Amino acid sequence: MENAKYDLLLRNGRVIDPANRVDRRADVAIRDGKIAKVAPDIAEEAAKTIDADGLIVTPGLIDCHCHVYPTFPQEPDKLYNINADAHMLQSGVTTVIDAGTCGWRDFMRFKETVIDVSEVRVLAMINIAAGGMVRMQSEQEPSEFNAAVAAEVARAYGDIVVAIKTAHYWTHKPFTDEHRPWTSVDATLKAGELAGKPCMFDFYPWLPERPYQGLIERMRPGDIHTHMYAQQFPVLDEAGRVSRFLREAKERGVRFDLGHGAGSFWFRNAVPAYRQGFVPDTLSSDLYMENIHGAALNLLNIMSKYLCIGMPLEETIARTTVEPAKQFGHPELGALTPGCCADVTLLKLHEGEFGYADCGNARLRGKWRLECKMTVRGGKIAFNRDALGMPDWTDAPEAYWTAPGII
Repeated sequence: MENAKYDLLLRNGRVIDPANRVDRRADVAIRDGKIAKVAPDIAEEAAKTIDADGLIVTPGLIDCHCHVYPTFPQEPDKLYNINADAHMLQSGVTTVIDAGTCGWRDFMRFKETVIDVSEVRVLAMINIAAGGMVRMQSEQEPSEFNAAVAAEVARAYGDIVVAIKTAHYWTHKPFTDEHRPWTSVDATLKAGELAGKPCMFDFYPWLPERPYQGLIERMRPGDIHTHMYAQQFPVLDEAGRVSRFLREAKERGVRFDLGHGAGSFWFRNAVPAYRQGFVPDTLSSDLYMENIHGAALNLLNIMSKYLCIGMPLEETIARTTVEPAKQFGHPELGALTPGCCADVTLLKLHEGEFGYADCGNARLRGKWRLECKMTVRGGKIAFNRDALGMPDWTDAPEAYWTAPGII
């Protein structure tokens, strides 16, 4: 439409924007790739209008823990990582954070082949191991843990690199001066301090010399513990109560991320903890090729589980929008504030009889399921499940009936 004030207008949806404390029926207007206006009954015309009646309109979702480096050069025999554009847009995710797939050694290649060319916004954590997650081999070698270099890369690309990550350090007895129980954790904390970035910890407390409580006590305010409901963690004490040291960590500012993954989410930990008020600060998928068809599936599937556990819809959306945006230093994301990048997700909340699996192959029954109907990335429609805003083919304009026939 010529001379239209807006490029895209999303009408009559239930707008839930936790960053701005909005939950009401409203329109969302987009111009030049940015949010232009959020208000009821916007009168000005748009080049394209979408009727969002019956849908939930949210900021573009943020999956703050996944692995999206499909061309990782040191994994030639198997595809581990996913393509962000192929897997995320259809579930309403417009921003992802790659959680330490690569270290500083491969970061520039990751940037050039994935970050710079993806439609989905890709942010990253730098693995403290220079070689990253190379069959976990690099993550076992303290000589690979160069805190100064990791911090230098994090500072140089501070708009992209949001944290330092450690994972999969399986050191065992006999310990040496180099292979100490806490070598990986200590190097990560040092890199985080040098870079001025938070650290994310993926941890397995299988040695008495490296207990779970010891990790939690080392973490600084703003640091993130992922896989918080994994089977290996004593989330609950012998009386079935959330462990006191976990509550104390939350009180002093340690952040807890869900990080579902292929083996890190168990209802036997998650449900009792939720009922006692020990709730994830962020919901994330830890998606990679081995769990995209499993219990994790996608971020919306995980959000749906939490609706069925009892988390209110508004809180579920907050933990996948404004909370990860603030936690990782990008408050301009995860909001429908005028002037911000127009990343928008349109969701349908279905009520029925559904079942959800955890990583132990146990089921949770529930009545809620979220489905993505449309994803808008940077003001452009990137995914459109139901052809919203398109004419029926029998009513299509003349241009449709002539080659090339694109309207």
